[in-house]
Amino acid sequence: MLFTSWSFALLVAALVPVYYLVPKRLQKSVLLFANAVFYAFAGWGAFLLLLFTALSAYGFARGIGRLWDGQKETLTLHKTDWEKPEKKAYRERMEHKRRTLLVLCLVLHFGILFGMKYGAGILGIVNGWFGTAWDGSKLLLTMGASFYTFSIMGYVIDVERGKYPAERNPLNVLLFGSFFPILVQGPISRFDTLGETLFAPHAFSRENLEAGLFRIAWGYWKKLIVADRLLVAVKQLIRYPETYNGAFVLLGMLLYAATLYADFTGGIDITIGVGRLLGIRIDENFDRPYFSKNIAEYWRRWHMTLGAWFKEYLYYPVSVSKPLRRLTKAARRLGDGFARRLPVYLATFAVWAVTGMWHGNSWNFLVWGLCNGAILLLSEECSPLYARFHRRFPKLGKTWGYRAFTVIRTVLLLSSLRLFDCYATVPETLRAFGSMFTVWNLPLLWRGGIQSLGLHFADYAVSFCGVAAMFTVSMVQRKGRLLPRLHRWPLWKKLLLFGALVLTIAVFGRYGFGYDAGQFIYNRF
Repeated sequence: MLFTSWSFALLVAALVPVYYLVPKRLQKSVLLFANAVFYAFAGWGAFLLLLFTALSAYGFARGIGRLWDGQKETLTLHKTDWEKPEKKAYRERMEHKRRTLLVLCLVLHFGILFGMKYGAGILGIVNGWFGTAWDGSKLLLTMGASFYTFSIMGYVIDVERGKYPAERNPLNVLLFGSFFPILVQGPISRFDTLGETLFAPHAFSRENLEAGLFRIAWGYWKKLIVADRLLVAVKQLIRYPETYNGAFVLLGMLLYAATLYADFTGGIDITIGVGRLLGIRIDENFDRPYFSKNIAEYWRRWHMTLGAWFKEYLYYPVSVSKPLRRLTKAARRLGDGFARRLPVYLATFAVWAVTGMWHGNSWNFLVWGLCNGAILLLSEECSPLYARFHRRFPKLGKTWGYRAFTVIRTVLLLSSLRLFDCYATVPETLRAFGSMFTVWNLPLLWRGGIQSLGLHFADYAVSFCGVAAMFTVSMVQRKGRLLPRLHRWPLWKKLLLFGALVLTIAVFGRYGFGYDAGQFIYNRF
């Protein structure tokens, strides 16, 4: 079920009044039913996989929780008659049992996810090597599998770490994993933060209604007016790389940056807006990332929940793992500086390799991830040079021009790396990137080249105005989120603004007869 479909709009329109009209004790049941309806459109096989993931994770977490409870009871019972070595040995045995359950859970569920993402490709390689004819066409990634798998596995890891006790109600774990607004493209939620409002009863609130409707309208505005319009030109540019090279690659790079931002943030706006209609708070996933002054800041502000997940559940565990500690100790022969950097380097590349694999099942995404990791590490290594430069020119960093330069530099750098997301292979991506410096065809853009991309002048004008509007909203939000300020407006002003949003979507949005509703880009991940 697409966010841009009438079936989704009808589901939300029917859910909201029913949710508030039923007794509060039944609200979670209403949400579970809505989740099942939403996911049924993806096929019963996909729904059963989601059900298996949630309930099996519940079982693993309960097993881990019982081990925690048993440990506390045993240590309390032997508080006086066990010496410290006995207590330590017992804790280590219990930790080993908990870790074993956790590893089994992670291997099972990430193995399933890996099989869906890479199974068809692996079978293709095997068929080529051995002349077999195994069919991998059914090994396809089901809707939301990456997002709910990461969210639910984060819950099990937190239970194993003792962050909070295991949930006793399996329906709460199922509701957390299947909450339908976050299945299309996230965000990746935490059980404790989302659960605060997801499991709580809610009374109708005019503030939530207004905030939710505005957020949903703004999301559709970005998706239908900007993203789906510019995507037409982006697809044309990357479909014929031999024809559209040089300046056309630069144009496509910038158009894709705008398209991806409008598409992804538009979907997240709809997700957060639907949650807000129900009184459920969903984590923000963006914080004006295109205003970042360097790549590290950008990745703290883009897809924030994914970055936080990898940082907490992969980067830190890898960097302090026993094998890396032993390797660091051995590396001291090559210098203390190298030994200190080694775990950071290896953990960083591990995170970015997995990030690339999460985004797609081609070499392009792996190379994209490793390039991001390399640039982050290079930037960190150059930080003493940056500090020396700013000490030499202390006033430069405070000027508007220099800040604008750093922002533009970061956008261009990240947009260049995103070419790996556009083209089919690594060599094709590198050829397209290199052509920007070797092929001079800028005049062709103005001699009919732009018009050959499937968009008319009016489309470019609407897109430019849309991007300008998004930029303006981002500038306004430098002083904080816009919705709390809108809530203080008089009703007539809010109705006027909301009407303007809906009217512009109706007039300028890409939908209707002959329009192929585009799936949100991040849904394929």
